[in-house]
Amino acid sequence: MELNGYRIMWLFVFFDLPTDTKKDRRNAQQFRKNLLKDGFTMMQYSVYTRHCASSESADVHEIRVKRLLPPLGKVSVLRITDKQFGNIMNFWGIALVPKEPPPMQLELF
Repeated sequence: MELNGYRIMWLFVFFDLPTDTKKDRRNAQQFRKNLLKDGFTMMQYSVYTRHCASSESADVHEIRVKRLLPPLGKVSVLRITDKQFGNIMNFWGIALVPKEPPPMQLELF
């Protein structure tokens, strides 16, 4: 099977979970840990992504996310193609990084 930007999928899991009680915090933390165990990576604190080689693979991981759902809170799952994911624009704040010293000049005669 040929790799195709329209066949390869990305799953996004967005969530807003309550953290009012100790039990809620434990449920939220467990949900995040389980997403990581299933191969998701954290894009932002409540946004996790996972690369899937096919739509069938994405189906499997969507089912797993449904099984992991905590009793309270909001969870959304979005599936997009690799081609669509390629159009994502990420912006990070400007971090002050010290300038590297200029390299020593070498003179050849």
